[in-house]
Amino acid sequence: QVQLVESGGGLVQAGGSLRLSCAASGSIFSINAVGWYRQAPGKQRELVGTITIAFGRTNYADSLKGRFTISRDNAKNTVYLQMNSLKPEDTAVYYCNALGALGRPIGSWGQGTQVTVSS
Repeated sequence: QVQLVESGGGLVQAGGSLRLSCAASGSIFSINAVGWYRQAPGKQRELVGTITIAFGRTNYADSLKGRFTISRDNAKNTVYLQMNSLKPEDTAVYYCNALGALGRPIGSWGQGTQVTVSS
């Protein structure tokens, strides 16, 4: 089973940008789609957006449209989350996971990558 590992988090000032990476341990073509999620302190994990591997079709949480962009580089077996105009409320641990046919996460959750946005 392909494992996904997140990286690229860090501390950024409000208004700044970060690009997160989600690297697959094997061929990313074994995955139907990848979802990015985030979990802020004291809150439930929420879906940020998804991308299909074959066609690169994306969907985003309504509140994040226009600021966040998901892309993939199949040759590098990597999915990216570009985050622009960051706000303090974007502070969270960000995770990626493989999605099954029903669009639900089917892999094990990794450690994620911490994103902290200072005001």
